[in-house]
Amino acid sequence: MKTVDTFIALNRFGMGAAPGEADRIADDPRGWLAAQIGAPLPPLADPATAKSSADILRDIQVARRAGAKDVQKSVQKAYRQAFRSDLRWRASVMVQGQTPFADRMTLFWSNHFTVSTTKRIIGPATPAFEREAIRPHIFGRFVDMLIAVERHPVMLSYLDNAVSLGENSLVGIRRRRRQGGEKTINENLAREILELHTLGVDGGYSQNDVMQLALSITGWSHGGIRFRRDDTPIHGAFEFKPGFHEPGPKTVLGKTYAQDGPDQGLRILEDLARHPATAQFIATKLVRHFVADTPPPDAVEEIARVFQNTDGDLAAISQALIDLEAVWTNPLPKVKTPYELVIAAHRAVGRTQIQGRDSFRILQQLGHMPFSATSPAGWSDEARHWLSPEALMERISWLRRMAAQSSSRLIPAEVLEDTIGAVADLRTRDWVARAPSGDAGIAMILASPEFQRR
Repeated sequence: MKTVDTFIALNRFGMGAAPGEADRIADDPRGWLAAQIGAPLPPLADPATAKSSADILRDIQVARRAGAKDVQKSVQKAYRQAFRSDLRWRASVMVQGQTPFADRMTLFWSNHFTVSTTKRIIGPATPAFEREAIRPHIFGRFVDMLIAVERHPVMLSYLDNAVSLGENSLVGIRRRRRQGGEKTINENLAREILELHTLGVDGGYSQNDVMQLALSITGWSHGGIRFRRDDTPIHGAFEFKPGFHEPGPKTVLGKTYAQDGPDQGLRILEDLARHPATAQFIATKLVRHFVADTPPPDAVEEIARVFQNTDGDLAAISQALIDLEAVWTNPLPKVKTPYELVIAAHRAVGRTQIQGRDSFRILQQLGHMPFSATSPAGWSDEARHWLSPEALMERISWLRRMAAQSSSRLIPAEVLEDTIGAVADLRTRDWVARAPSGDAGIAMILASPEFQRR
């Protein structure tokens, strides 16, 4: 590896260096990254066997109507057949790394719009959600991704909007007559749209804005919600339910939106996507991810400016990240998350497939199993959440096992140059040179501070 810029391109923007990859970048790491913006992307699931989220959710909802035991069996089957297969394929695609910048942006946006297996009934479809609502838009327009995410049945179910009823909707009125004053509206999705997906917690919205947005998206549901006497075919795709929707105009952030059925909520999302607070919030998260745990204000302002000037064009924003000088001034400001570390280690030793259970077991031990974040806020992007003494020991133990299982043909000195050569200090080089065996030398590289940072 010739330069620090090459290391940064491969690790900060990519998923770690593979053998010989630094040579392919040659002397133009920024150009290598820019060429990936908008390039064709490999699928994150096996095209021959992958199931759509609609199919997965339909099967679960059909079983749900049959009874508790049936739905439990259906969910377990979906985890075995769809979820596990999708996780392995996804990880292997990122290990093979034909478009590592796109893979990183997929992980970033998937974390921004977190859905989780903590709601078990939608868990098997969470990788499909990423493929359908996130991956196609990573270099498109933010507003398109936002709409695709918020109308996706997995998100609608995760944040309980699929059964949210306006009090004055046809179904809401009937329910209140039967059950009295029980609350029918659910604010979860509306709150997270404002707090986590667009404006941010300091974005200037009020509780009334949350409620008005929640009312505007009542009726956004999916085809698995059916009343007992409803014989309409069950499906797992988006479905607007007029009988659930709260009629009348809604006012959000001082602007009134006329009654427009399913499109009333869309108009609000479009304005939220273009709000200056959204640009600031997204820019802060992007700069934190690509520059430093404490985002430099001038870098945040630059990305926010591009966000607003391009109407949330994520291709232009990705290019602006590449062009930030702050990205290239420090080679090791960020810590690899456990998932990034697992992918980078496989790439470093030339293993092109995620095989065996050990790689996923270490992610469980370190609290970073894909699609299992404990809250809608997703995973932390700061080192302090990933590098406790216990977590560091778990990392090193797994990396040693990884090194022991690597090819005996690997030469530690060559692996060092391929992966961390441009940033390795003299102590790391000395440890590797003095290692008593090849696999011990590889272990020294993988466990080094330089390899665990990006």
